[in-house]
Amino acid sequence: MSSHIDESINMPAVRDVRDFDRQSGSWLERFIFNNRPVILIACLLVTVVLGFFASRLEVNANFERMMPTGNPYIKNYLTYKKELPGLGNSIRIVVENKTGNIYDPAYLETLRKINDTLYLIPGVDRSWMKSIWMPIVRWKEITEDGLNGGAVMPADYNGSPESIKQLRNNIARAGIVGALVAGDLKSTMIVTPLLDVNPETQKALNYSDFSDALEAKIRVFQSPTIGVHIVGFGKLAGDLISGLKEVLKFFAVSVLIAFVFVYLYTRCIRSTILLVSVSIAGVIWLLGLMKLLGYELDPYLTLVPFLIFAIGLSHGAQKMNGILQDIGRGTDKYVAARYTFRRLFFAGLTALLTNIVGFAVLAIIDIPVIRDLAVTTSIGISVLIFTKLILIPVTLSYIGVSPKAALRAAGENKVATPSSGILARVWLGLDCLTHRRWASVALVAGGLLTILCAIVMMHLKIGDLDAGAPELRAHSRYNRDNAYITQHYQLSSDQFVVIVKTPDEGCRMYPILQKMDSLATILRETPGVQTTVSLANIVPFITSGQFEGNGKWMTISRNQDIINTAVSSAIVAAPDSTNVSCSVSPLVAYLADHKADTLTRVLNATEKFSAANDAGPKSAQPVQFLLAAGSAGIEAATNIEVEKGIITMYLAVYGATALLCLVTFRSIRATVVAMIPLLMTTVICKALMVWLGIGLKVATLPVIAVGVGVGVDYALYLLSVQLVMQRRGESLTVAYRRSLDFTGKVVALVGLTMAAGVITWAWSPIKFQADMGILLAFMFLWNMLGALILIPALSHFLLNPKATVKDPASDLPVSEKQLSTGVEA
Repeated sequence: MSSHIDESINMPAVRDVRDFDRQSGSWLERFIFNNRPVILIACLLVTVVLGFFASRLEVNANFERMMPTGNPYIKNYLTYKKELPGLGNSIRIVVENKTGNIYDPAYLETLRKINDTLYLIPGVDRSWMKSIWMPIVRWKEITEDGLNGGAVMPADYNGSPESIKQLRNNIARAGIVGALVAGDLKSTMIVTPLLDVNPETQKALNYSDFSDALEAKIRVFQSPTIGVHIVGFGKLAGDLISGLKEVLKFFAVSVLIAFVFVYLYTRCIRSTILLVSVSIAGVIWLLGLMKLLGYELDPYLTLVPFLIFAIGLSHGAQKMNGILQDIGRGTDKYVAARYTFRRLFFAGLTALLTNIVGFAVLAIIDIPVIRDLAVTTSIGISVLIFTKLILIPVTLSYIGVSPKAALRAAGENKVATPSSGILARVWLGLDCLTHRRWASVALVAGGLLTILCAIVMMHLKIGDLDAGAPELRAHSRYNRDNAYITQHYQLSSDQFVVIVKTPDEGCRMYPILQKMDSLATILRETPGVQTTVSLANIVPFITSGQFEGNGKWMTISRNQDIINTAVSSAIVAAPDSTNVSCSVSPLVAYLADHKADTLTRVLNATEKFSAANDAGPKSAQPVQFLLAAGSAGIEAATNIEVEKGIITMYLAVYGATALLCLVTFRSIRATVVAMIPLLMTTVICKALMVWLGIGLKVATLPVIAVGVGVGVDYALYLLSVQLVMQRRGESLTVAYRRSLDFTGKVVALVGLTMAAGVITWAWSPIKFQADMGILLAFMFLWNMLGALILIPALSHFLLNPKATVKDPASDLPVSEKQLSTGVEA
């Protein structure tokens, strides 16, 4: 491959295409350019067909695809999911009386209408829906005659003062104030689990449609006297999908920014339109293939189309730059296109393969949505092999570039002097970095910055750092609803559930109930836990009721007959306290929030108790305390996978990238020069996350791979030319200057263009999208600056001929001679 670059730098200017040997070049080049019409027609047809399928791509989210399905805690949840209604994917709707309390007949009638409307919305698990209007919510009390109880809403309720008084008594006896009824008695809550499959369509529940139904049928009850607050994954996913419409606007802004930047660089409208259009075509191909392969566009995958556009723009700009330079020195447009293909096809192919491998290794993280991102991004980058490396040169061989743009490009590539413009002075400044003094300054400054950021990044947290839904802005409707619920209800929606597994009827055994109660006590004493609810909490109350409410019996009796009666009554009073066979009983811990520190404390306390108290099937009282269910339990398991997967991802991403660089350059030293800026980028980016208060989680994890995948492109292009020039005997300074002239301007163009495009995401209504925009803008800029600044500085010490032993048979040093035989761009 080095021969291709070496020849291309001094390729003769062929003004008349008849003087060009069409049989020159590789077989691939001859095949492509001798069949140009077929190539163009085929690409056009593929774009039309995939565009049709792309228009039918559905946007949706999936609760279980956010879980690390291979994690043992999530396996436990999925195994006993049917036994744990409402402890996974559910929504909560709070209906507020703004002008009075809940004992207003008009308010109760509105609540009934909302309850009945929600009951009929497809996707709601009606059998476990809870509200004061549902018979599953019951009251119980201890009387002289024993335990008494019934549905909270009186069967004969008619809005009269008598029935309102009865309802007030039932709510007090049910003990649901703080849970289903607000502490200030001004609102009540409806809690309902969601089904995975829409029973009407028999397809996966469409969260966009479900969220729209909540807005159209439930939120419509909101008025000056009634407030409606909705939280839960189903609503969050719907809001994220709605936010995608705003994200599409930002994507359009990114395309416009790219168009302006590229045009300012080329001053050629036809080639600019071509480059941007083909970049968009690459996105269309990807979206069409996603539809054909059965994928949906998840809100967490919105990064992928932009990445394909940005990476395609990067490689396309390199191709256009080469053609501009060749036409500027008098070469025919057809010949210039072939020269550019010959010069940069293998460079681009190597860079794209590196990108593919870099993103594909994300699939090792056991979270389906991350694996989807890895697969879809790899598919999209594979598409670029056709749209960028082949389609752009072939199309430009027909349309060429404007003569003024070509002459301007040729003039800028002449040897610059300090007085010839800002760019020339910048280039001369970068030349200084090839000398020991300034190379040392650059490396010392970079090293100190990296050390400082390495210290800061030690404080990076795994998981969410804020209350509410960190995916959305703090002022979003969802987070305002969540804040209202948190403020007015003692029990939060952050549930950490321990699954107590026993043999059939095992939940009636005294030792097991005692252990359950001990774990509940430990969790209640753990900071961040509001309270706990389990069968062990209910049994003492019912036992006391069997003995006229005597406080001495407010405990778990050792008498099996008493326990059996209490458990049977508990199952009637709270049917979700255990399953039918009394073998799976949830212990629910209500957490103050789902921040990473809170989850870690609860997880550690539960794991410690489980390790000390789990009894195998051969034990006299076999019991297992299995983690974890509930929204907080699932998030805790996800945090574990992210923390475990990040190290594996680093090793895989950097290992694969280093291996491909080694194959490309055939030099360990050149590979080190290419990799050090990428490693620094990761360290500085993680420190930036600490400073910005961004946790490492599913939404931000891919950013690291993006930085490596895109950043290595710059090194491949710059080093490839530099090493070839050094092989020809040029000094490091001259070689690096030629590399800047050849590809440096495009590296700067692409870095600035991509950073300017993604920084607009900072204003996105979707918070994690804004976070990614800020991080990506930094990484694109730093990768560009790191390549331009650190490559010459590192090259002075690692790739400088003056620093190596000379080969007597050549003017090149031994290390450079090895490079010259293996450099492939």
